[in-house]
Amino acid sequence: MRNELKITTGCVESLLDKRFVRVYDLKYAPGRHYYDATRRKADDLVACMEEEKFQHMPPDAVSCVVILNIRDRDPLLLLSYEYRYPIGRFVLSIPAGLIDEQDKAADDAAIIAAKREIKEETGLELTEDDRISIISPLLFSTPGLSDESNALACAVVSRDELPELNQAGAVDGEMFDGFCLTTLEEAGEYLKTGRDRYGRFFSIYTWAALMWFVNGCWKPDTEGK
Repeated sequence: MRNELKITTGCVESLLDKRFVRVYDLKYAPGRHYYDATRRKADDLVACMEEEKFQHMPPDAVSCVVILNIRDRDPLLLLSYEYRYPIGRFVLSIPAGLIDEQDKAADDAAIIAAKREIKEETGLELTEDDRISIISPLLFSTPGLSDESNALACAVVSRDELPELNQAGAVDGEMFDGFCLTTLEEAGEYLKTGRDRYGRFFSIYTWAALMWFVNGCWKPDTEGK
C-alpha cells in the first residue's frame, strides 16, 4: 500500500461529546481538518490505532439478519419499520444495537448483544433449535464520515408455527411501527428497485440482509450438496 497519513491522538480536537455521539477534528496536516463522528472516546479512535489493534478491534454494535424457518412454509426474512431520526422517517430495518461494555468482556460479545437485540426488538428468544452466527466480524457503516462499525450476525429461527412477535422491548428513543415478514420474491423486488413496498430507501445493513436471504447464504452447507 502507498504511505498512509499518520493521525495521532495529539492531532485530535474534541468538538462535541454527548452520550451516543462524539465529533472530533482530525488535524491530519498543518491547516488541514477532517471531521469524525464517532461513538468512541479520543484515546480509542480508529484513526489513531496501530495496525495490530485495528485488525482486532471490537465493533461498536451488531446488526442481525433474522430468518424465520417455519415448518411447511417458505422462509421469511424478519424486517421491521424503525424510526431513524437523521432521516426523519420509519424505514425498513433489521434488529440492531450497541454492544454494551459488559458484553465486551466475553469472547462472544457480538452474539450476546445480538440475542439481546433480537429479544428486545422482536420478542423472539432464541432456543437450542435455532442457529446464530457471526457472518462478518466488523463492517464500517460510513467510513467517509464516521468510524462507526457493526458486526453482522445471522439468526435462523426454526419453529413449527409462526412465533408471536412484539416490539415492547424498545428502549430510550427507539420507535417501531410493526414488522415486515418478507418473502424471497419480495426481497428480490426490494433489491431490484432499491426501495421498500412504500417506495422508501433503506440502509446498507438492510440491503446486506436482503442479499444474504435471497442468495441462500443462511442455509446449512449440506442443503446445497
